[in-house]
This record gives sequence, structure tokens and C-alpha cells, in this order.
Amino acid sequence: MKMDTGKFLTLLAAALCLSDCNTLKSDCQAISEREAQIAKEQPGDYYIGRRYYIPYTRLWGYLRRPGESWRTAKLVMMDEHAVHQPDRGPEPPLKNAVFGTDDNVEYAITGSFTGMKAYEPSSNLVLPLFKATSYKVINRNPGFLFKPSEKRSDDFVTLDPRIMPQPGACQQALAQ
Repeated sequence: MKMDTGKFLTLLAAALCLSDCNTLKSDCQAISEREAQIAKEQPGDYYIGRRYYIPYTRLWGYLRRPGESWRTAKLVMMDEHAVHQPDRGPEPPLKNAVFGTDDNVEYAITGSFTGMKAYEPSSNLVLPLFKATSYKVINRNPGFLFKPSEKRSDDFVTLDPRIMPQPGACQQALAQ
């Protein structure tokens, strides 16, 4: 049985659309469930931080206020004058390297934004500087950061709040 090219392309487009629609729907469902959990977080004068380690960079990861969506998160660099990052220690290529071993760990962090910016040369980003005064591990395996289908690279920043589907797109996908 031979299929003409037009019919094949139409079926291929439909299959890709279904795949993308299913991904959007499952991403939105997971984001909705997580945002319901976030809404229950204890309010207070602290931040929720997610370590985002990319080799050879000095960015730390993302911070947001408790009860706020990851959509509001800011990628930061840490000022370590008050307290060192939890994974501060020997760095690659040393055999006993520990720097970056807390990638994707979620913390409750006290401290404040300094109002200053810092240039991170490996990523060519200018980021807000945060001065932490304490770190407490909340979750060592919290799962996705912005959406379940996110793609990560160790070569450059690929995870950013802008990869999250817009709330309107999620409402529409979940209504189908």
C-alpha cells in the first residue's frame, strides 16, 4: 500500500500536534499540582532556592519567595561574605571536588538581595547578587524546576522561568 506525500505529511503533522498537545497538557497538570503545593508554603522572611549548577560558571541558581510561583524566580549569584554556599569546597578538576554536587537541591534560604549586580563571564549574564545568611535543605530531589518536559544542558543556561507555559495556554490545554 502506497501513501501519497500530502497525506503522509498531514498525518505526521497531526501526530506531532498530538504529541505537543499531550506534552503541554501533562506539563500544565504537573505545574498546577506543584503550584497548589507552593500555595501551602509557610509564609516568612526567607526564600526558596533551587541550586542550578552549570560547570565553569559562578551563578548559584534560582530564588523565589515562599508561596510564589517559580515564574517569579530570579537567577542569582551568591555573595559568600556572611556564609559559604553549602557545596563550597574543592572544585573540578580536583579528584575530591564537591562544588556543584547539590545541583537541583531545594533550600530555604535567609538573606537579602544586595542591590548590586554581578557579571558571570562564562554565561555572559549580569545577575542580581544575593547575600545569604543561612541555608537549610528542604528537598534533595524536588523534580523539575519550571516544567516536566524541560531540557537541560551543562553548556549554558537552558532553564528559565520563561519556558513555563503561560497560564492561559494551560487553562486551555487542561480544558480539552
